[in-house]
Amino acid sequence: MNRISVTESRLDAEGWNAALQAFNAAYPPAYQQFGAYGEIARAGGRRVARLVLSLKEERIALAQVIGRRGLWWLGRGPVFAKGVSEADRARALRALARRFAPGLFIATPEAPVAGRGLIPIVTARHQALWALGPDVANLRSSLDGKWRNRLASAERKGMRITLEEDPAWLLDAEHQQRKKRGYKALPRDFTTAWEMAMPGSVLSLGVQSDAGERLAGVVMMCHGRSATYQLGWSGEEGRKTGAHNFLLWQVSIALRAQGIRYIDLGDINSEEGAGLMRFKLGTGASVHRLGATMLVLPI
Repeated sequence: MNRISVTESRLDAEGWNAALQAFNAAYPPAYQQFGAYGEIARAGGRRVARLVLSLKEERIALAQVIGRRGLWWLGRGPVFAKGVSEADRARALRALARRFAPGLFIATPEAPVAGRGLIPIVTARHQALWALGPDVANLRSSLDGKWRNRLASAERKGMRITLEEDPAWLLDAEHQQRKKRGYKALPRDFTTAWEMAMPGSVLSLGVQSDAGERLAGVVMMCHGRSATYQLGWSGEEGRKTGAHNFLLWQVSIALRAQGIRYIDLGDINSEEGAGLMRFKLGTGASVHRLGATMLVLPI
């Protein structure tokens, strides 16, 4: 059987991003695999390895791995090419584990994979992945009926979208919402760090009532042809009036105009419950199952 080779890329963050976007990937690469994530990790004292995996001299995967004190973590990766078999994906993970031996290698693959030496330690999670479609009319028709009706109702209420060049108020509001509801998310400084690492890649929008009251807000991180829903907030009045439906719809149109073709709306196994799951899937997003988080043995 041909061995999978692992070589370290010498590309900087910008070059790595370009390589990811040029790669014929089976799934849109997640933000954890982009250069900005690695640069943020490096600034925090972590080691970063950007690796190319090949089989019979053909590039089959790219992987950005973060390490500290002998523990290596691969988030939402490797980014595999289309058509790579599950058996070869399992082999690739074991090859990466050998690359970092004798350290511990933990991976959360982008898609389910099982095999010898792959030991699940956290159950697979599910993401809502929203494809923005061939055109806006098709995108709107793909909305769930109730979601679309709530959007139409919000559009009649005179709301307006605001570009939040300084989203400090939104970050603060979401932080308070997080403490109140008891869910976990990336630290608020991550948004600022992402913008510094990849200027122009953060989109922060709010929505106000016709009286100027802040109703809702959202922060999106862009990476390649995809964007990730970083955080969102909705006040009591915003929840009553469907402000977040209105906001998310406007965000989708704005991102689509910038060339974004997918929005990762995040986890639908959230502690916030079934209501948030229905809201995300009401956009017409598909359920995307990740692989389990696993310990990979170097065998």
